[in-house]
Amino acid sequence: QVQLVESGGGLVQAGGSLRLSCAASGRTFSSYVMGWFRQAPGKERDFVAAIMWSGVNTYYADSVKGRFTISRDNAKNTVYLQMNSLKPEDTAVYSCAASKHWSPVAVEYDYWGQGTQVTVSS
Repeated sequence: QVQLVESGGGLVQAGGSLRLSCAASGRTFSSYVMGWFRQAPGKERDFVAAIMWSGVNTYYADSVKGRFTISRDNAKNTVYLQMNSLKPEDTAVYSCAASKHWSPVAVEYDYWGQGTQVTVSS
């Protein structure tokens, strides 16, 4: 069982930056692929980024490539999402998730945090 708690969301102007954190419970954090997803009102949950167990390999949605950076600290059981050059269309609830296998598909993830709101004003 893995429990995930996100933090770091908020209101920011377009062009600004935010860093999201996701703290995980349990001793097996390093055995999970960690992903970030987002869901805007009235839309489906979309893949944002994922990072493999060791942190060497990362994957990004095209919409955030070059602006967002995912990283993890296995010693702290934490995964981060650094978001730069934010746009109004980045506004959504951002959730972290854990999976035993790499996938950009939300249903493949076993554990989810409660989500944190990110709002980007124009």
